[in-house]
Amino acid sequence: MTKVSVIITVLNGTKWIESCFSSILKQNVTPDFDIEIVVFDDASKDDTARQISEWKEKFQAKNMELTLVKSDFSSPKGVGYGRNVAVERCKGDWLCFQDIDDVMMPDRIRKQLEAGLQLGNNYIIGSKFTRVPQDSTFRFTKWANNLPHDKLSVQIYTSNGPTLIMPTWFMHKDVFHRVGGFCEDGKGTPEDLIFFFKHLNVGGKLHRVDEPLLEYTYHSEATSFSVKSETIDKIRLQQLIETEFNDKEKPQWKEGFMIWNAGRQGRKFYRSLPKEWQNRVTSFCDVDPKLIGTTFNHYEPELRKTLRNVPIVSYKEVTSPVIICMKLDLTDGAFEENLASLNMEEGRDFILFS
Repeated sequence: MTKVSVIITVLNGTKWIESCFSSILKQNVTPDFDIEIVVFDDASKDDTARQISEWKEKFQAKNMELTLVKSDFSSPKGVGYGRNVAVERCKGDWLCFQDIDDVMMPDRIRKQLEAGLQLGNNYIIGSKFTRVPQDSTFRFTKWANNLPHDKLSVQIYTSNGPTLIMPTWFMHKDVFHRVGGFCEDGKGTPEDLIFFFKHLNVGGKLHRVDEPLLEYTYHSEATSFSVKSETIDKIRLQQLIETEFNDKEKPQWKEGFMIWNAGRQGRKFYRSLPKEWQNRVTSFCDVDPKLIGTTFNHYEPELRKTLRNVPIVSYKEVTSPVIICMKLDLTDGAFEENLASLNMEEGRDFILFS
């Protein structure tokens, strides 16, 4: 029989335990698999440990084993550390990651396990989701739920994060070990993004079950709010340079590339580049007639001089490759229409970095 381990980390989660655990208890289990729940309590100061312990009998009545692992530390070690410890203690070959503040749909484990058994041991398997409160992050939810499957491993550099959201992740334990577990740097670390990139870098695959299998809760206490945008920008830029710019099979980037957006986001991206790659930017492009035909003057205050004058051209003059620093779904379709008119292929001719 196949065993699935539900991996949960919790820090002061009393308000969420009832809804989260009830949803696990209601999973539609078939005779082909069983479920265990491994919870890491990351030094909670509230009633979390007692409440979790009280659920053991309820799970046992459904032939589910609940294991509570308490931290040996007096202060929180972070989600990455907690997940690694919980995985070490689990018995299952398949891992279902669940956040304490989310609710899984009754068929979540069954449907993701079916996908995993069919696809093999080299996939992160996610799913569509519903947002609670409804429409709290409308654009993000629309993007994550509707991204075409062939873009899951391509559109990976946007600020939205992994193309499969972490609370829906399901994987064979081989994937976890191949990556080496989660980063344990603690609060403020996007451990899911780091794991996601490492998975892709070692040849890992992605798949999404196209049904909403999770209620994903939006609230101000979520750990994602502790991660600064600057940290995420640094990680995704490093990934872009290492796996795109320095890819020997993609020499076009070293020959020179354009940046789409001569405004704030495009200039910010340019300035974040190492000097080597700044010098490979041939031009900016834009739709603003006030900018087209002018130049971006790269002035360095410390040196008190202008290092480069980069021309700004019309988007109609774009030639590949190009880094696009434009957010999707913000211009009533105008940007998307302009991009489509150029007949370029994402991943080969352009990369979204927005």
